[in-house]
Amino acid sequence: MAIDKITLGSGCFWCIENIFKRVKGVQTVKSGYSAGDNINPSYEEVITGTTNHAEVIEIDFNSDVISLDTLLTIFFGIHDPTTLNRQGNDSGSQYRSIILYRDEQQKQISEQKIAELSNADYLNDKEENNIVTELKRFEQFYSAESYHDDYYDNNPDNQYCQLVVARKIQKFLANFSHLLKEE
Repeated sequence: MAIDKITLGSGCFWCIENIFKRVKGVQTVKSGYSAGDNINPSYEEVITGTTNHAEVIEIDFNSDVISLDTLLTIFFGIHDPTTLNRQGNDSGSQYRSIILYRDEQQKQISEQKIAELSNADYLNDKEENNIVTELKRFEQFYSAESYHDDYYDNNPDNQYCQLVVARKIQKFLANFSHLLKEE
């Protein structure tokens, strides 16, 4: 079994944590912070936008079951990588689209995926098709506070979960149901 790790950010981590936990081949998903300036930042610090950290998830996946390319297809399919420092109503650098690669192979796969999507009619409803996803070498991951774990599942009555997270999950299910783990 070949376990690899990638760190991705595409807005609020509550949305993408729940989605990637459902994907076959994904072993673990952890919410946290990365690509910023402070050591071990708190959620309260990160959401101010002053730490330069992004809300991210760290994914451990079995590359014999699911490829990084497929994970990136999901990643780009569930958020808008053409909006700088914004996903829906969430705005600020902490919500930026970011891929934190661990080695040159991950960097190449990520660059190829971005080029592929940039050269396709990826976002037909957009005037501009410029993908602004930051591609950066992974340096450090800081786990989010434990109350963020399984946030969507543990807070189904939360308005943000009902209005934002649920919509992203439905988009994922509509486009990627063939990649769901078997029950």
